[in-house]
Amino acid sequence: MRIALIRHGPTEWNEARRLQGLADRPLSASGLETVKTWRVPMEYRGFTWVASPLTRARETARLLGLECAVEPAIREMHWGAWEGRTRDELIAHYGDEFHTRTAKGLDLRPHDGESPREVRDRVAGWIAACAERDCDIGAVTHQGIIRAALSLATGWEMVGKPPVRMDWAAVHVFTVAPDGKVSIEAMNVSLGAEPP
Repeated sequence: MRIALIRHGPTEWNEARRLQGLADRPLSASGLETVKTWRVPMEYRGFTWVASPLTRARETARLLGLECAVEPAIREMHWGAWEGRTRDELIAHYGDEFHTRTAKGLDLRPHDGESPREVRDRVAGWIAACAERDCDIGAVTHQGIIRAALSLATGWEMVGKPPVRMDWAAVHVFTVAPDGKVSIEAMNVSLGAEPP
């Protein structure tokens, strides 16, 4: 089976480079306009679609014309006390501790938050449940969830740059084998308007 993942459109916090996590921020005015230009490629429109419960994902799904059930397992990573802050603000507040924590990759744990490894485990459980449904699934979700799927597919420990550069205005498609192994089918499939 296949899983197609789309990241939500931009919010004001994305534009300001603030960590959002579970903060329920809506799409920005420019984000709304951006998503209105996106089109899900025909190949994926017939998938069974779900969306994160967070407003920015549900708004994106609605603007894409997707009827989605809400799926709590694909909510964004909980950044705890780091939510709402920029990288520069975190460095100013935590100093070297920030660099020590972020160097841990999958085992990074923000203050009062969850680690990317915990997110990846959550995503792995969701993918396993999807595989039991025996149909292709699409999800409007978050950067952290797509990065977790990439980690499952490639073994990337989230240290350094990802093995694939990701376009966030795109569909990222993974296959799930009968044994549960996740692999990449296609990355960065454009959400640009299809030719007539």
